[in-house]
Order: sequence, then structure tokens, then C-alpha cells
Amino acid sequence: MVSLRFLLCFLFVSNVYATIVSHDGRAITIDGHRRVLLSGSIHYPRSTPEMWPDLIKKSKEGGLDAIETYVFWNAHEPTRRQYDFSGKLDLIRFLKTIQDEGLYGVLRIGPYACAEWNYGGFPVWLHNMPEMVFRTTNKAFMDEMRNFTTMIVDMVKKENLFASQGGPIILAQIENEYGNVMGPYGESGKAYIKWCANMAQSLDVGVPWIMCQQNDAPQPMLNTCNGFYCDNFVPNNPNTPKMWTENWTGWFKQWGGKNPHRTTEDVAFSVARFFQRGGTFNNYYMYHGGTNFDRTAGGPYITTSYDYDAPLDEYGNLNQPKYGHLKQLHDVLHSMERTLTYGNISTIDFGNSASATIYKTEEGSSCFFGNGNEKSDATISFQGESYVVPAWSVTILPDCKNEAYNTAKITTQTSMMVKKPNEAEDTPSTLKWSWRPENMDNFLLKGKGESTQTQLFDQKVVTNDQSDYLWYMTTVKFKKRDLFLGKNMSLRVNSTAHVLHAFVNGKHIGSQHAENDKFNYVFEKDVKFKSGRNVIALLSITVGLANYGAFFESKPAGITGPIFITGRNGDETIVKDLSAHKWSYKTGLIGFESQLFRTESMSKWSVESVPFNRTMTWYKTTFKSPLGNDPVVVDLMGLGKGTAWVNGNNIGRYWPAFISSKNGCDANCNYRGAYHAEKCLTNCGEPTQRWYHVPRSFLNAEGDNTLVLFEEMGGNPSLVSFQTTRVGSLCANVYEKNIIELSCDRKPISAIKFASFGNPDGNCGSFVKGTCESSNNTVDILTQECVGKQKCSIDVSTKRFGTPDCSGAVRRLAVEAIC
Repeated sequence: MVSLRFLLCFLFVSNVYATIVSHDGRAITIDGHRRVLLSGSIHYPRSTPEMWPDLIKKSKEGGLDAIETYVFWNAHEPTRRQYDFSGKLDLIRFLKTIQDEGLYGVLRIGPYACAEWNYGGFPVWLHNMPEMVFRTTNKAFMDEMRNFTTMIVDMVKKENLFASQGGPIILAQIENEYGNVMGPYGESGKAYIKWCANMAQSLDVGVPWIMCQQNDAPQPMLNTCNGFYCDNFVPNNPNTPKMWTENWTGWFKQWGGKNPHRTTEDVAFSVARFFQRGGTFNNYYMYHGGTNFDRTAGGPYITTSYDYDAPLDEYGNLNQPKYGHLKQLHDVLHSMERTLTYGNISTIDFGNSASATIYKTEEGSSCFFGNGNEKSDATISFQGESYVVPAWSVTILPDCKNEAYNTAKITTQTSMMVKKPNEAEDTPSTLKWSWRPENMDNFLLKGKGESTQTQLFDQKVVTNDQSDYLWYMTTVKFKKRDLFLGKNMSLRVNSTAHVLHAFVNGKHIGSQHAENDKFNYVFEKDVKFKSGRNVIALLSITVGLANYGAFFESKPAGITGPIFITGRNGDETIVKDLSAHKWSYKTGLIGFESQLFRTESMSKWSVESVPFNRTMTWYKTTFKSPLGNDPVVVDLMGLGKGTAWVNGNNIGRYWPAFISSKNGCDANCNYRGAYHAEKCLTNCGEPTQRWYHVPRSFLNAEGDNTLVLFEEMGGNPSLVSFQTTRVGSLCANVYEKNIIELSCDRKPISAIKFASFGNPDGNCGSFVKGTCESSNNTVDILTQECVGKQKCSIDVSTKRFGTPDCSGAVRRLAVEAIC
């Protein structure tokens, strides 16, 4: 029998540790205090459990208060009622890692995620249920959504991870960006959103629920904003704070595309302007993007890298200057928390897109001076002082007198990353390969599959997304005197396969893949058919299923036809429609079923006459783990398209043969003006992705490691090599009266390549001395202060470097250091 004394003690302890999360029209309130909250998205399956503590620690050191993550339904329930929360899918472990670092959590259960994740996070078995329609008042869908959402909530509750239980989670999200696409759903869409709100509220999590991009979010849901800019966002209820759930720090990459970059200055500008205009919660999407391991990339055509130009790069390195410049902004905003959340707000419009916003309490005032003009600087006169605000920037004055931060003035180093050869290998550029062909005889010569139908099916229906690969096979018989034979004959396939390989009678007749976002195309090749039996084998390949849009679950994938054989003799054309033929289907490839990628695989491999540029071929090699702790990448330059495994771990799809176009890149990117995904592109005329992340937890520190490749299109594995990525050099260009910290990220600074205090010119990597320079030897000063150290702090001042005569111009320190 439990004693009354014990019960009272338990209740008292529970109440002590419970956190009360509420809100008003100004801010999220935690234990009665309005908060300025800065958050960052880190998706746990896009890294590894071994990486989580470092990523979250760096997030905290970068000035974040919270970590936000999606929950991916198809990762956790790949087969109906069979669940997986192991390894990098260990949601509870990830949430506890956040808690251990003393940060809050934002749990976006969805369960629709988008996130450029395969099928938006929905399992394909869900699509294949009878009479299923996603994200509307469809009973089967709502039942399954309720089941998964309830299971996640119950798991989190069991571990006491909601703030109301003393845990880190202060917000939960139901649905995701539905308002962007709900129009085609009509009245059913409106009813569905109300059902979502009621279902979520019934789960009694004890913290507020949010709905992003949902202007008609029912109460008590909090509607929030996603986008590159959300300063003009107005919540749909005066008691809802102004919240930004996705501030896009960059953009995703697609096969065949270029590298997108969003400038540091513009991200900072968007945040500062959001807080200037009354915002109190900002989440960076992404703060760490990570890697789309295995088959998790969506799209179609989302790359394996999900770097997103985030403050922490794909491998977990600091992306400088973005990380450091935002950290300084966070520190300033936190210093103004009480004023921003309790102060009376007034605004002065100076015209020409310049304005001042004043937050005033009895204790004091804080000011933002904003200049939204893309071309001209603004001079703002305020309380007897004059302030110059650069174009497209915001200046923050915590005391309304002294400038503490300007979004366009970067006082953080720029780190230039390099790839280093694998020093654990005597000849790191030469790996010894063995090989074996993919066994396709049953399909190419016999047309023999697992099931047969007299129609063409969407690939999702047949494979249940258990594989990227699906064989469509049929046989066609011609008599010796058939009118078709002897004519100019061709095979014509109307395809929605992302990639298609076609074979007739065992011979490869051609391949084709979708380009320029056109995933519906016609494949046609001349073919010589023979009298008697002919086998047509079509290998359809998906490269990530659609993840966005109204009714996106119904977007076709595979070969849905029609398929024709045509014969031409002069003006005469004879057409034979094969669409209703008897088609045999086979999901996957034999090598995948035999698990040739497993290190313990007993299959025979040949070391003789290793072929290059051979389609449908398996390659295997061993290598030593690179020395040290720097992140590891594998350079797959020279390969075509396929999948790679390290020690049995699927590191994702590769496609270095897909080259981006040569046009559209910006040699000099201007941060001024609104950002969009086609602005500030790089990597024109190069492979969309050449290097692929190999987490160190996948490697054996001692002994051999195994790399297995399945090469689908043909490539040269002799060019493959393992490398490490690290800071190779760093530079800074900082105005006087600032302190600059230089760091090689746990490596010593080895030399100062360039340094000048005055008016140096040029950019990072190409600095030159200007027309004025201090008499003191700047290189010698920095060499003494920094070389041999992992980090050093420099006061950029005339006291430190001397007083160059720059005719009244503001003096700067430019420095480039080697790590």
C-alpha cells in the first residue's frame, strides 16, 4: 500500500519539475516569463546518434534555445504495424540528447513532413490501402494518421519528455504547410484541418500545438509562418504570438542542379527584421541539414546531400561566417529579451524603405534601424545622433544609442574547407577492386517475374516502395511472314520512370532519364525483332518519390504506358499496342536480394579484368579508416549512377555523371535584395554531387573497411578515393573597433598568409593591400598572436596595429590564415 506521505512527496516533486508553457499575443511564455526563442531544425535520421551530442552542443554554443525536428512516419512504420526506432531512428534518444544539453525541443509530428524526404514522410503502403486519399476527410487515412500520431505522443509521454512532464518539448506540431495546397481539397480540406486540430488537442500533451502555413488554423492551434522572409506575417488570432517555424537558411539540391547559397547577410537581415516587426520565435530550417542516407531522399531527384547551406554543414562543421554571424545576432537579441517581449512598440518611417522601431519599458529602450532599400544606404537621425544603415540591413541598438550589431557587417571569420587524402593508406588514390555482374538472365532472356497482370501498373503499387527498381517484362511473338518483320521497327514507351533501361532479347537498346523537372517523357529506339518469341524487359527506376503538392501521392511513377511497337515502310505505319499485353513484374534486383553489400556476404567476386564503364555491375574494395577525427567523405568522381555501402551501411544514392548546366552561376553574389532559390548559384558545369558523407560511426577504426558499389549506368571505380574534410584556411575582413576570433576548429593555425590594417582590397583568398596601411607589421603581430594556437582573439584597433592615414575612411583589418 502506497503511503499518503509518499504520494504527496511524489506530487510535490512532479510539480517542481513540470514546466508550464503557454502563450499570449506577444510571445511563448515559459513558467510565466515571455521568451525570445531561437530554434534550429536538425533531423535525427539525417545524421547518426554518435553525431547528435556534438551537433546539439554546437547549436547551443551558437545561441539557440531549442531544437526542432520532424518525425518521419515511413521511417518508423515501413510496414503497417511494424515499427523501427533503432539506430539513427531512435527518436527518444535524440530528444533526451536535447534535454541533456539543456535545450528545449519542438516536435513536428505531422505526420506529413515534406522536408524533401521520400514521399513526404508517408509510407507507400498507406497509398496502397483500398480507397485511400491522403490529407482529407478519408476515414482510412484519418484512422492511420491518428494511430501513428497517438503512438508517437504516447512514446514521448512515457519518457516524460513534454515540458508539462518536466521534459524539453515546449511545442508540438500537427499537419504541415497544408494551407499552401488545401484549395483543391475544397470543403473536405477545411473539415480535415478541424479534425486535425481536435485530434491533436485530445492527446493532452500539455504544451501548445502549432500549424504552419495555416491561416485558418482552428483555435487553440497557433498558426505560424514558413519562408525566406516572415516579417510581414500576421497571426490569425490576437492571442497568438508571431512565430516563424521555417526560416530557410539555404535551399535543397536536385540531381542535375547547381549548388544554392543564401548569403549570411540576408539570413541575418531576415531574422533581425522579423524581430524588429514583433516576432519572438524564429526557427532555422535547417540549422544542420545532414545526409539523405539509404533511399530517404524525396523529390523526385533530391540529392543524397541535404547540406542546405545551413550554419552547421552536412558533416557537422561550422559553416563560417553564417554560424558565427548568427551567433552574435542571437546574443544581442537575448540581451534584449525583456524589452522585446514586454516593451511598448513605436515606429518611425523615414521613407525610402528606412524605419526605426523602438521597444520601451520602464527600465529602458531598445531600437532597430531597418533599411529595406536594395541599392542605397540610409542615414537615420535619432535622438540627436546620426546612424548610417547599409542597404538591405538592420542595425540593432540594445540601448537605442550604441550600435551593437548590423546584419550586413560581418565580424566573423570565413572558413574555407578542403579535402585531404586518406593518410592511413600508402597509396590513397589507388584502391584494389573486385567485381561481379548483376544477374539479369531470368528477366532479359526469359521475362520471368514474380507476378503477372494484363495491364501496366504504377511502380508504387507493385513495389510498395521496397526498392527503387521494378522490372516490367512481356513477350511478343512474330510469325515469319508477319507484316511487322522487315519493316523499320521501333519500341516506343510513354514513361514516368525517373530512369529507364530498355532491353530486347537480352540486348540493351538504350536508357533515358527525366530532365528539367519533366518526369513524363517518351523513350523510343529502333529495334530488330526476330520471328518467334521476343522478350522485352524494361527496368524502371525511381529516384525519390514526390513529397509536395495537393494529392501528391497520386503522381505517377514507373511505366504506365502506353507502350507501342511501330513498323514503318515508306508512308505506311503499323502500330502494335502492348499496354494490355501480359506483363510480368519483378521488384528489386538479385544483387540487392543476395545482399552483396554485406561485409559477410559469401558471394564470389572476381579480381580478374575488372571492367570499366559496364552497366549493371557490382564493385567491391577495402580501405583503411582515415586518421584523426575529421569528417570522412568518399569521392565518387568517375562513376555513373548507383548506390554505395560502407561496411554494409547504405550511404545513399550517387549520380556524379549528372552534370549541371554551364549557365546561371554567380561569380559575385550580392546579398542585397530578396533571395530566391535561383539566386547565388555555384557549381555550374560540374557534377551535382561528387563527395558523399561516410559517418565515422560506420567505420572500423582498426583493420579493413569495405566499400561496395552498385553501378547502374557504367563508370570508372579506379578514380574513387576516401578523403577527410576540414578547415584549410580562414580569412576575415573586419572594421575597426571590433574583436575578431580566428579558429581552425580544433587544429592549430600554422601561418598568416596575408594581413593588412588600413583599407585593404579584394575578397577572401585574394586580398591585396590598399592605398593606406599601418606602419606596424600586421603579419608579424598576427603571427605572434595566433600561429601555433587553435584560436586567437584580435582587437581591431589603432592601439594594436598603429594609425594608418586613410583620409577619414573607416579602417579595416583583412587577414588570411593557413590551418
